[in-house]
Amino acid sequence: MKVNFYMQGNKIIILEWIKKAEDDELNIKSILKHRDGTPSLVCFVSQQMSEKYLKSLLIFYANDCPKIHSLKELSERIAKYSPDIFSKTGEHVILLDPYYIETRYPSDVSSELFTWEMAEDAYKSAMKIKEFVLEKINSEE
Repeated sequence: MKVNFYMQGNKIIILEWIKKAEDDELNIKSILKHRDGTPSLVCFVSQQMSEKYLKSLLIFYANDCPKIHSLKELSERIAKYSPDIFSKTGEHVILLDPYYIETRYPSDVSSELFTWEMAEDAYKSAMKIKEFVLEKINSEE
C-alpha cells in the first residue's frame, strides 16, 4: 500500500519522533564509546530508540500513535501496511522488547546481569529497526 507522506499532514510529527530517536542514538553512542554509564541503560535506550522509530512508521502509515511500549505490538500494527516487518526486524524486536521492563525495575532483573556485549547487541538491533523504518518512509514518500 503506497501512502503519500505529505497528504497525511503528519510530516512534522513523524520528524519529531525521528529526532527523539536520533537523540537516543547519540546518547547510546556516547555511553558505548566512553563506557560512562551502564550496559543496562544502553539496552533500555536502545529499546526506546526502536519504539520511537516504530511509532514514526505507524504514524506514517496509519496516523496512529498508541501509548504502548511493546515493540511486538507496534510491529503487529505496522504489519497491516508492511507485512515484511517481522522477517526484517523480528529477531531485533524479540531481543529489545524485554528491555523496557527488565532494565527499569530492580525486582525483575539485577542490573549487574547486563554486559557491554548485551549493550552492543541491543544497539545493533536498534540500528536494524532504524534502517527498516527509514527505508520504508523514504521509499514511499
